Amino acid sequence: MQEISESFLAAFGNSPWIPTTFALVFVTLLAGFFARKIFNRIAVQLKKTKNLYDDAFLEAVRRPVGWLILVLGLSVAAGVAGRDSDVELFRFIPQIRELSIVFLFTWFAVRFISYVEVNLHSSGYEGHRLDYATAAAIGKLLRASVVITALLIAMQTLGFSVSGVLAFGGIGGIAIGFAARDMLANFFGALMIFMDRPFSVGDWINSPDKNIEGTVEDIGWRLTRIRTFDQRPLYVPNALFAGIVVINPSKMLNRRIYETIGLRYSDVSVLPLILEDIRTMLKTHDAIDQRKTMMVNFNVFGPSSLDFFVYTFTKTTVWTDFHVIKEDILFRISTIIEQHGAEIAFPTQTIQVEKIEEQILLGQSGGK
Repeated sequence: MQEISESFLAAFGNSPWIPTTFALVFVTLLAGFFARKIFNRIAVQLKKTKNLYDDAFLEAVRRPVGWLILVLGLSVAAGVAGRDSDVELFRFIPQIRELSIVFLFTWFAVRFISYVEVNLHSSGYEGHRLDYATAAAIGKLLRASVVITALLIAMQTLGFSVSGVLAFGGIGGIAIGFAARDMLANFFGALMIFMDRPFSVGDWINSPDKNIEGTVEDIGWRLTRIRTFDQRPLYVPNALFAGIVVINPSKMLNRRIYETIGLRYSDVSVLPLILEDIRTMLKTHDAIDQRKTMMVNFNVFGPSSLDFFVYTFTKTTVWTDFHVIKEDILFRISTIIEQHGAEIAFPTQTIQVEKIEEQILLGQSGGK
């Protein structure tokens, strides 16, 4: 044992920082290992709760804390190793450590905001759900604030005057404002969309003013991306929405069936019975909303038909399901008409052949 100690001292007598540095690196790696174990145990417990913030905090802090332990341990070890060294690099260790801490804190904050944003519109947190557009807008604003603050702190750490940078930014902001009016208009247009929420990501919208129609895929700070029904992407500047009418069928409560049907004039005697049977059919149809207006009435004497209209609302708002229901109702109406021996009219013209023949005969006799 004595021989081992003497050999150890002989080996490190001229470099006493080596065992200290080794010990610091070992303790750093050991601390990182135990930190991962602790986080894994905490994660098991937090899975039992439905709090969106603790899950987001744990997921956001895992990796930054691991790197923080590594940065602090290695920076201390490097400081011990370079204490008596003339190498210029060792003098920048405090600044590198401070910049690394700023970066890691920024990384944690951005990750935390992103995880909370995802959880806010996740089905696992019913009590806190927000629509995607609102959550995305708040998340973008918070992330931008964190990044800008971190950049200012980093500049201060590197020796730059933050007050001078802010003063220059104020003067430059005026010039940028004049040069980027359209960009600012689009930015405030995005704020209007996020605050008023006329539509959200996933909604089907259309504008008769600008022939815009499709499903909203993304609402950015400058553009809103809409996928048209022929699957083409449509990029609309946000400022445009401040001056146009936007219809949002995705927000409708029901879909309307409004059809006009004509019968032959020879079926006038059975028309009241047909209308009554159609009313009964609609009142017993499972897909029709009985709380909404329902009308089946004889409406007008048409040029070649007796026209009546059907006015009712379906329970569903899904476009594809609506057309299936409408098709079923139209077929049922056709069956009711046939059961009464009537027929759906189509445009016809009646020619009085007898009178025409009589006039021709009179003309021929007059000529004799």
